[in-house]
Amino acid sequence: MKFHLLLLPLALAACTAERPATPATDTPVPAAAQKTPAAASMVVDAATLGRYHWQLAEASDAYGAHIDALFARDDRPVQLDFADQRLSISNTCNLMNGGYRLDDDKLKIDSLQQTLMACADPKLSELDRAVSSRFEGSPRIRLTGSEEAPRLELTSEAGDKLVFAGEPSAAARYAGEGEQVFMEVAAETAPCSHPLIPDKQCLQVRERTYRDDGTVAGEPGEWQPLYQDIEGYTHEAGVRKVLRLKRYQVANPPADGSSVAYVLDMVVESEQVAP
Repeated sequence: MKFHLLLLPLALAACTAERPATPATDTPVPAAAQKTPAAASMVVDAATLGRYHWQLAEASDAYGAHIDALFARDDRPVQLDFADQRLSISNTCNLMNGGYRLDDDKLKIDSLQQTLMACADPKLSELDRAVSSRFEGSPRIRLTGSEEAPRLELTSEAGDKLVFAGEPSAAARYAGEGEQVFMEVAAETAPCSHPLIPDKQCLQVRERTYRDDGTVAGEPGEWQPLYQDIEGYTHEAGVRKVLRLKRYQVANPPADGSSVAYVLDMVVESEQVAP
């Protein structure tokens, strides 16, 4: 019996030696074990943050569950803007802003201030709370991707992860800071002549001037048709508005295009006009 027991391992070893090794590729690797290459990191600095509008694309809590409350507006995702050492958060019910600074991989945010507009839709009220709570303390910040398609990742102290996609700001697209102007938009559009667009309806506008203390200076001029769109502005019939805009010079505009571009900065006044 002892003799046979000693030979058994040798026989098994011989069989093993004669069998060709199975290529590693023949054995499927479980999806959970497959490693995804890490996304390329970008330098996090104020200049890079300021070149983009950051729109919320993904949000999950510490357990990986989708945070539904942060997506109350399907067509207007929460947006971050960084300028002059201040963070602005828009497309919420109330606008939020506060000072910020970068400390290694942390985004240090001063106490966020916000407007006090009442939110009739409960989802928008919850959106404001859901956003402000994720920016408390010092969330970790990371930039990945490339200059053409950057991604901003913020991880709250509770472990919630928010991912924002970067869209080049107007200053980046037009290579300049632009000129601040105020423009009043009439409640109704009017027909205007356009060589490429039959039956074109144009905004009726006139520039407004304000003193440093916010009071109106001078009288507005005559209404004039605006033959181009204002980026970021959607007209509401029956509503007169005063807009603060940035006016940019357009380098090499197309033959049928304007040499200037108007980009909405904020709505200063809004008034429902009776028909």
